[in-house]
Amino acid sequence: MILNETPIRTSKNFNINNINIENLEFPEVIDVFENIEVIGNIDVSNDISDFDLKYGLGDIILEQVKTKANQKLRLDINDNKKDDIELNFNFDSENKDLIDNIEINAKKDCSASIIIKYKSNDSRKNFHNGIIRVLAEENSKVNVIVVNLMNKVSNNFISIENNINENADVNFTIIDFGGKNSVTNYYSNVEGDFSNNSLNTIYLGNEDQLFDLNYIGEVKGKKANINIEVQGALADKAKKHFKGTIDFKKGCKKATGNENESCLLLSDSARSIALPVLLCSEEDVEGNHSSSAGKAGEKELFYIMSRGFSLKEAMKLLVRARFNKILENIENEVLREEILNEIDRRLD
Repeated sequence: MILNETPIRTSKNFNINNINIENLEFPEVIDVFENIEVIGNIDVSNDISDFDLKYGLGDIILEQVKTKANQKLRLDINDNKKDDIELNFNFDSENKDLIDNIEINAKKDCSASIIIKYKSNDSRKNFHNGIIRVLAEENSKVNVIVVNLMNKVSNNFISIENNINENADVNFTIIDFGGKNSVTNYYSNVEGDFSNNSLNTIYLGNEDQLFDLNYIGEVKGKKANINIEVQGALADKAKKHFKGTIDFKKGCKKATGNENESCLLLSDSARSIALPVLLCSEEDVEGNHSSSAGKAGEKELFYIMSRGFSLKEAMKLLVRARFNKILENIENEVLREEILNEIDRRLD
């Protein structure tokens, strides 16, 4: 199955224009998914509006969510929420397959922070296909943290789409650790003047995990801004494809856009491919992009190990240090500690 196509094509030799997953098994029957916990004072309904995605992962993936979703959640943000809103999806023996459709509507001048977590509670194979859409009205502010803690035999597919109006601020943090295949399509329509979108991602893979990240931002508003920061680490035979596109549209005068992706390779067999792209139809803008991949430095490892740490412990410290800049922005201490413990567990 061919998924997650880039908005522009590049040389086929790079093998990054899309991802072709062989022998992908879709669950034939989608049972109910009941192991969900909703925490926080929020208006929740299952009244999802009709929609199409500008990009998304592909027609088959989109159609499955539209027709077979076993969780539909519409969150209406009508005031300023002081406490985190949490949606916890827990996979177990009776809740193996999740098709979720989440719509977040932030009304004018309102704000909220939302945590969406997907977690496998055993070693059974799970399937997740989800869509998250954020509609941010004028002067609203939405912080969303998406945490993927699925096990390494499961499949995780997620499409995210934002529509950001004047002076609105939408911030995403994605923690991407789980799944034999974890495929993400993220698109932001930064259309309002003075609007802002930031995306911070950390990914961690080992064994034969595959991560395919396709991040797209279209900047249309005057003095609008988008910032993409991605930090990752790969061990064993894990692979990652990063595709980051910032597209400055005509009329977005004095807009800014930055994207940076960096990968720490913890083995000789890990593979990292990156395609950062800047497109521009407007003259008066500022855009920057960078990408890097490299092994853990021998000098750094030697220094840490000379302080009494084993090689494995030294690797963990390097990974934590790489991720710390993004993790320190997660104000929820319980969640942050859970993520740190998960880093240690997955690198054991």
